[in-house]
Amino acid sequence: MSTFTLLGISGSLRQDACNRRLLREAVRAFGPAEFIEADIRFPLYDADLEEAEGIPAPVQKLADQIAEADAVLISTPEYNKNLPGVLKNALDWVSRTKGNPWNGKPVALMAAADGRAGGERAMNSLVLCMMPFRPRLVYGPEVFVAGCRSAFDEEGRLNDAGAEKFLGLLMGKLRRTLEEG
Repeated sequence: MSTFTLLGISGSLRQDACNRRLLREAVRAFGPAEFIEADIRFPLYDADLEEAEGIPAPVQKLADQIAEADAVLISTPEYNKNLPGVLKNALDWVSRTKGNPWNGKPVALMAAADGRAGGERAMNSLVLCMMPFRPRLVYGPEVFVAGCRSAFDEEGRLNDAGAEKFLGLLMGKLRRTLEEG
């Protein structure tokens, strides 16, 4: 069994966000792997800033992490029926770096939100945002964790049997994708 490097990107900046918890549960379901969680606290994309100062170092670091990872996991909350601005901003910034670190990269998407749909609309937006980058989306089953504030126990473990089942299936599919090359 190979040990892979997984990069996790949470669309929520909160330290104890449900989506950060979901990323950790995804890695647990994936099995042995090195896990790196990305920091997407970037300035708002501004072409004048880019022209004056170039690509900010934290943005380049994320682009390099994407390029070096075997696969990327993105977990998004839903803000006003869409993906959060901080995640879209990170995607926009990375698109400005040299090359395309996403091209052909296996990427698994998931969502956790307080609402009853568990981030389904945000996921649709995220898929559309990812399409121009040409990643290898490892899609289905869809993982939506509804009512996420109560979906994790004190230790951060997912206690939603349906979401846990789908997460395990998705991570198994991602592992097989990586093992098959």
